[in-house]
Amino acid sequence: MCGSDASRSALRGIDWAAPWLAHWAALGLTIQSALAQDGAWPELLNTHLKAPVRFVPQADLPEGQAYETFIGEHAAVPTREGLHDAFNALCWHQWPQSKRRLNRLQVAEIARLGIGAARGPVRDALTLIDENAVLLQAPEALWSSLLRRDWPTLFVTDRALWAQARVGVVGHALLEKLHQPYKSITAHVWAVPVPMDLGGDWAAWDDWFAQGLSAERLTRKPLTPLPVLGIPGWWPANQDPDFYADPQVFRAPRAPVGA
Repeated sequence: MCGSDASRSALRGIDWAAPWLAHWAALGLTIQSALAQDGAWPELLNTHLKAPVRFVPQADLPEGQAYETFIGEHAAVPTREGLHDAFNALCWHQWPQSKRRLNRLQVAEIARLGIGAARGPVRDALTLIDENAVLLQAPEALWSSLLRRDWPTLFVTDRALWAQARVGVVGHALLEKLHQPYKSITAHVWAVPVPMDLGGDWAAWDDWFAQGLSAERLTRKPLTPLPVLGIPGWWPANQDPDFYADPQVFRAPRAPVGA
């Protein structure tokens, strides 16, 4: 099977009813159907998505130019065929202001420090958010347990509170991993609660998140881990409390140095 055929086959296998994709189902099925046909992926994505950027062939990125700088200069995203870049395009549609803000911060850091062997703390955080972050709207009790990494309380004792929670996936690499789920998939939660009064208004979430992104805040590493298949309703196996008795996945907090 050629690379193009393999990519289109993978797209046909997306389960749009999965909890992390369900709110995108109608749009996702439309894109899936369009991309399954012959044609250039960037053109099809531009037709079906609303984003503050255009999607262009990967070959448009000049050799030696940073991907983020190209996006910033041209409002265009070099795009390859495959799940990774298809999910990236979907995230540009879902989180337009936040993705634009992430890019602008990347461009500013590249202009300040250049491209070196290490990205530096701000670019590291930006990359982690872009690839693997989720936003969480949840009652205070769940937040308290999450930040303490008190998994039994978070997922078992206070399980019923998850009915009041919403999760928004920002990271496109996380979506790609969830295409073939496995227990240890761990997201990085933006460690600021999404205000409950925003409800399920994704545009309001996007505006709120974009306004909260700054280089200064990112130096403080405002992220906390969450094994996402532990979220009630996200994976059938987690209905059994023993699912969480796995210290390789649901890890206790690290003890302070010298403790």
